[in-house]
Amino acid sequence: MTVARISKSVGTGLTWAALLIAVGASPGVAAPEPAAAVAAPHWSKGQLDRLGQWLDAAPGDALNGVAAESDRLRAARSRGDAEAVDIVATAAAVHLLDAHRNGCCERTSREGWRIKPEPQGQTESAAVAGAVAADDLDRLFANARPFHPYYLALRHAYATEQDEAHRATLAANLDRWRWMPRRLGNRYLLVNTAAFEATLWEDGKATGRWQVIVGKQGSPTPIFAATVTGVIFNPYWEIPASIVDESIGRLMTQHPAEAAKKGYVIENGRYRQRPGPQNSLGLMKLVMPNPYNVYLHDTPAQSLFQRDVRAFSHGCVRVGDAMGLAEALLRTRPEWTRAAIDQAVAAEATQLVRLDRPIAVYVTYFTAEPDDLGNIRYFPDIYGRDHLPAGKTVSDLCTR
Repeated sequence: MTVARISKSVGTGLTWAALLIAVGASPGVAAPEPAAAVAAPHWSKGQLDRLGQWLDAAPGDALNGVAAESDRLRAARSRGDAEAVDIVATAAAVHLLDAHRNGCCERTSREGWRIKPEPQGQTESAAVAGAVAADDLDRLFANARPFHPYYLALRHAYATEQDEAHRATLAANLDRWRWMPRRLGNRYLLVNTAAFEATLWEDGKATGRWQVIVGKQGSPTPIFAATVTGVIFNPYWEIPASIVDESIGRLMTQHPAEAAKKGYVIENGRYRQRPGPQNSLGLMKLVMPNPYNVYLHDTPAQSLFQRDVRAFSHGCVRVGDAMGLAEALLRTRPEWTRAAIDQAVAAEATQLVRLDRPIAVYVTYFTAEPDDLGNIRYFPDIYGRDHLPAGKTVSDLCTR
């Protein structure tokens, strides 16, 4: 296929993969196909130089599958065919932008990650064409890359890490940050189930951290985002059907006196547990509606927080020092001091206190994360999400 034929084909729906193959690229590592065919823009020398620098920098973000684009671009430029260069440059830029926006690991590794990023507005092809027309490539790629402090710390660690297993873990977690929204909010909770921790972030800084207990391997805590609107003190536990079938239903049928002592009741066809010292939700529960019936809450089983690996729940997130978390969340309501919270709990009546402003909560899974001093902590991969097939290395992680 001649260059003129290739150029004409861009407007008739030929995929970027086919265009790359036509100019000598490997069919095994093709850039993503745009949603609709967009003619390749004309690139100036300065723009090509800058794109080359961004492509050369991609391995520093563990975007290993993009690295070959730099060689293709140099090869196309050396041949001196302007139309072919435009095609190769555009395809390379689309590939790089897609990797920064959406990650580069195999799509199967993203299964179960139910936190949605912000809508992008434009397809990668249209965004690249617009950036070339506006001569604004730096802004395009910089805005696509995550800028959370944890991402930047992992990126720095990846650049200097020599251990292959650690590099693979860092690469996997850099990709997970690409699956997160870029703007998480001025105030939000970040639960890391792999770290068994929940962190409150305010104005870009971590202001509080709590130990948590998460789901067992057989009932893992899902990855999702929700909105916290309030705190319930002395909550009822609305018992999920799965737990009723597993244990509570049988207890109430076979040992009704013991079940009553523990506060289990059936009201209007619902299995519930009344507030009290044995309530599985403890003395506090966050109001955070979600389709998984997973919540952050207190627990009477405080001894489990002494364990390093705390995967014991049916999926919910049990919080150590839950009253401290409630106090932190209600800080914007001055009347809700710790003394007022303790008084509400002591009253033993169920009480809902709404937050001054709802905040987001992100229940995530990161097996590498910086500590307060910037050193990287590695956590056990309790749910097996970091697993690499036999013979695979970090260079194989990002192959798109």
